[in-house]
Amino acid sequence: MPQGHHLDIRPYKRNRSVVIVRGTEAVYEIIEEGFFCERFSVEASRLKKTLSVVIKKEFPRSRKIRVYSMGPYPADGSGNPGRKRI
Repeated sequence: MPQGHHLDIRPYKRNRSVVIVRGTEAVYEIIEEGFFCERFSVEASRLKKTLSVVIKKEFPRSRKIRVYSMGPYPADGSGNPGRKRI
């Protein structure tokens, strides 16, 4: 994933989301929007473990998830302009 781009992870119902933004070479930002609304940065070495914990917390009973490659993340942090809100 190139720097500045992001992935949008949603459950099958698409009512919650976890966004992963690649900042620099070694730092990623994770944004939760759902049960919890949090935003934090993690190093690349801790990304897999942190993402596993966040997905279990945010999507506890979901067996199907959707992953969208969204392209560049807006500089103002306004969220996901390309996804339709339900």
